Amino acid sequence: MQPNVGGTDRTVRLGLGIILLALGVAGYAGLVWVAVGPLPQFLTSVLLALIGAVLLVTGLTRQCLINRLLGVDTTRR
Repeated sequence: MQPNVGGTDRTVRLGLGIILLALGVAGYAGLVWVAVGPLPQFLTSVLLALIGAVLLVTGLTRQCLINRLLGVDTTRR
């Protein structure tokens, strides 16, 4: 598969991925309150960590399935 994530898109994914993953882990450990509305602390923490991990993986591998399905390519060629 060809890389389809690059430039600013990659930088934002890596930055947000680190922040969300850290926030999810801290919320799971009870260090930060991240519960939103009717979602309990545990579920919100796991969702934040999962989204952060996906963003990190797509930023590191420079490949995103959603971008591919939508025909989006942010790399310079």
